[in-house]
Amino acid sequence: MSSEPGKRGLFASLRNTFLAGLAVIAPGVLTIWLIWNVITWIDGLILPLIPRRLIPETALGLDIPGLGLVLFVIFTLVMGYFTKGLIGRTLVNWGESIVEAMPVVRSIYNAVKQIADTIISRQAPTFDRACIVQYPRPGIWAVAFISTTTRGEIGEHLAENGDMVSIFLPTTPNPTSGFLLFVPRKDVIELDMAIEDAAKLVISAGLVYPDPRKIRKAKLPPVSQTSPQD
Repeated sequence: MSSEPGKRGLFASLRNTFLAGLAVIAPGVLTIWLIWNVITWIDGLILPLIPRRLIPETALGLDIPGLGLVLFVIFTLVMGYFTKGLIGRTLVNWGESIVEAMPVVRSIYNAVKQIADTIISRQAPTFDRACIVQYPRPGIWAVAFISTTTRGEIGEHLAENGDMVSIFLPTTPNPTSGFLLFVPRKDVIELDMAIEDAAKLVISAGLVYPDPRKIRKAKLPPVSQTSPQD
């Protein structure tokens, strides 16, 4: 009878030690695993496009992980430099004119191009501020990301509500899905926390908070204020 508590205490100690070690190892192992899978995925896309006689694995018998990634970076740099010139821009415009003649392909290409221009080229502000809004009803607050000032036809229809902003309200724990909301700016509380910190807060379902010393204490407006649902 006296040995049972000792065994349970030993097993509990071993379990706690294992979990402590796992907490230290897991982030590094998962990071390496993710990077390795991304490199392998890019290699699988790029290397089949290269003649086999030019691949080091075929020519020299050497398997070089990440070769496809390096070639992709070099190709992207060359294309970026080439398209800055007159000839490059002319060829790009010529290619886009061909795409515009294809009904289905045209819609997909224009949508992808607009997203790429916004996110990569930064031609318009995109998700550069985190905020909180009352959603789905007054008194309940949700983390969101300010996209732009509402413009165009929607902005004109909502002009009577004052200055409007377009925000993206992500879901938890998958922030790639969510809701596009058009909210009066007066009902939006901008946060000092970085976009990355707000994303961590959403993905972790509120378990991972940013350092409170880096965030100013914002005073929430009364619940009686006009909410996005009103």
